[in-house]
Amino acid sequence: MRVAFIHTDKKIGTGAHHINELMAVKLRARGIRVQNFYPRSSLLEAPAHLKGLANILFFYSLLEHKKEVLKHTLVQGTTYSPLPFLAFDIPVVSHFGSTTRGFLEATPMAVNLEPELKKAWYALKKEGVISEVNVKSRRPMRDIAEVEHYVAVRAKAIIATSQKVKEELLESGIDEEKIVVMHNAIEDYWFMKEAPRVVADPQVVFLGRIGSDAFTLKLKGFDRLINLFARFPDTPKSMIYMSTNKKIDLWLTTKFSRYQGFANIKKDLIPGILRPLCGSILFLPSRYEGFSLSLIEGMSQGLVPVAYPVGVVPEILRDGENGFIVHSQREATARVKELLENHPLRERLSRAAYETALGFTGDILAQKLDTFYRSITTR
Repeated sequence: MRVAFIHTDKKIGTGAHHINELMAVKLRARGIRVQNFYPRSSLLEAPAHLKGLANILFFYSLLEHKKEVLKHTLVQGTTYSPLPFLAFDIPVVSHFGSTTRGFLEATPMAVNLEPELKKAWYALKKEGVISEVNVKSRRPMRDIAEVEHYVAVRAKAIIATSQKVKEELLESGIDEEKIVVMHNAIEDYWFMKEAPRVVADPQVVFLGRIGSDAFTLKLKGFDRLINLFARFPDTPKSMIYMSTNKKIDLWLTTKFSRYQGFANIKKDLIPGILRPLCGSILFLPSRYEGFSLSLIEGMSQGLVPVAYPVGVVPEILRDGENGFIVHSQREATARVKELLENHPLRERLSRAAYETALGFTGDILAQKLDTFYRSITTR
């Protein structure tokens, strides 16, 4: 079997890149021939309101690899990236780690937020961290959402990384028979031979992409995060995050006395930072996630999640057993306070979180993909 993987860029920098690379490595280990294909260049220098169309056209540069791609058994790409190959007689698999429609609906305008969180955005703008409290146009994302739907309708099969993503696809009218839910995995270096020891002095920890502009910072719940930080001034806080906004870390450093930030570091160095924080609280403030790799990564190091019900959270978190699911800042504050004051509870939940993460190895994902691909080609 030969699989053509469509990527955005050779530089690994986002969750989608990491999971694509992990899938390729693990599939090759099972004897499946995987070849990566990358768009070479943008076909359009577009103004802001046409960025969505520019991103879509970007993938049409892959047609220069048409002859080579069509020699494969099937093509797989993230959401709309395999668009150019829908016209050919080759099975196309679209891997939906999230949907643009989903995060558009989940991310409110600043004016519609509750008063306490609304203030944060105007403060961030006033202090120069962001240039605007709302992005000028959501049109590029709406364009992408429409093309994602088109690809989902035309694709041979769809991988949804959570039940939530599957529900979003079903709500948009996609045939349920072509959708399979398949959880993502994390790299082998996250897994230890034994569970780490729970620390006596826990921290509040954020891990993952935090965004850069008004929309993506709102999507990732940056206002919720700083609101929680402010409620625990004497508790150490750590952020291990990705962002192109260089003003964030300086602002947080001046805002919170017991804060340390690790911005844009190599991913395989992160377990070494988190392991000594075992038993600390992993806060997931996002308004939307398709899956949330950072949740599993943090749990693999024994962090106890306190998370809003996004992405895979409702599928793997058992409230009070391996973490807590919260629906408001008041509830998040209460759970964090409870964990900080109750060492035996943190220890029990930390162990359970670690054991939950063991079910998300790359080998498990590769086995599922292998079976899935063979079912497609048999049909």
